[in-house]
Amino acid sequence: MPIYEYHCDACNKDFEELVFGDAVPPCPHCGASATHKLMSRCAFAAGGKDGEMSVPSSSGSSGGCAGCSGGNCATCGH
Repeated sequence: MPIYEYHCDACNKDFEELVFGDAVPPCPHCGASATHKLMSRCAFAAGGKDGEMSVPSSSGSSGGCAGCSGGNCATCGH
């Protein structure tokens, strides 16, 4: 079941809620029913060496690192 993000117009707080169907949940902070679903943002992060977080980047026109041609590379993620 999906978890959606909501905003309460009464107390101006954001919250997440597991929702079944099209039900609009009341605010868990103040109990008001004046809530609406927010547009969620997507994020991507790849684990680097020693637990560091890194995001693969492309370099050059091939879309990969110096050690690949942009096709399923373990070094740069392309």
